[in-house]
Amino acid sequence: MSEGVSKGDGYAVAHLDDLGEGPGFRKVRKELGVTAFGVNAIVLPPSYATGSHYHDEQEELYFVHSGRVEFEFGDGSTQQLEAGGLAWVDAPTHRRVRNLSDSEEAVYLVVGGKDGYVGRDGRLPEGETDPR
Repeated sequence: MSEGVSKGDGYAVAHLDDLGEGPGFRKVRKELGVTAFGVNAIVLPPSYATGSHYHDEQEELYFVHSGRVEFEFGDGSTQQLEAGGLAWVDAPTHRRVRNLSDSEEAVYLVVGGKDGYVGRDGRLPEGETDPR
């Protein structure tokens, strides 16, 4: 566990900077102890493009935290996303990501999983009322 990660009974919190320095992967799942799905943050240097990849089983959801990136998909299409942008990619779909800035890093979070949605299973603790 990294120094900046704070863990309690059933939770963990951290800042992205607590999980590494410079460009590359930030191992969110490992550092925070996530077990139900894969999750990493990626810091892309200016103008950097990742290699193309796909998965056998897990679909992925990408969230652009900062910067502008371009996704290139296996069918040759591209999509540009800014901070706040989301992209879902099915497991067998080829994808690569490129930082569109020639001067600033781009940061995105990727969450991967398989076998479906759990459904709405949230409950209020005893004595709590729904604020809605």
